[in-house]
Amino acid sequence: MKLAVIAHDGKKADIVAFIMKRLDFFSRVEIIATGTTGKHIAHAGLKVQCLKSGPLGGDAQIASLIADGEVNGVIFFIDPLDVHPHQVDVHMLLRICNVYNIPLATNYKTAVYVINGLEVRLHKQQIKDYHFSKGEEISETELNSIINKKL
Repeated sequence: MKLAVIAHDGKKADIVAFIMKRLDFFSRVEIIATGTTGKHIAHAGLKVQCLKSGPLGGDAQIASLIADGEVNGVIFFIDPLDVHPHQVDVHMLLRICNVYNIPLATNYKTAVYVINGLEVRLHKQQIKDYHFSKGEEISETELNSIINKKL
């Protein structure tokens, strides 16, 4: 599973705090991030693929990865109280998320719900992979039963 993580300057500390509270989850997924956000995440100790800074094309790079089917979700902490010179790029990224039906969170609370949903999806995939490695098949009913017991 690959997640894109982006934060405007006024939200970078918030996104690092958000990730650190969910370190178990974020350590099990591939993280891509725009420039400075990625550096902050890497400094916190996680492996991250850093792209260009948002205003220098990083938002467009993430949008391209989404269009190519390589991103499973986007966490983008937007600072609604600041003016952003690359607002056109921000809107383009949000539009691409909607076009390709990619889970998108633009604030802390929504990110909690998106990550919870993606965590269930990741857990289901791990259970499927485990059974597959043993040469066993697992039905969707059995899988949901296991997941519901864990929750």
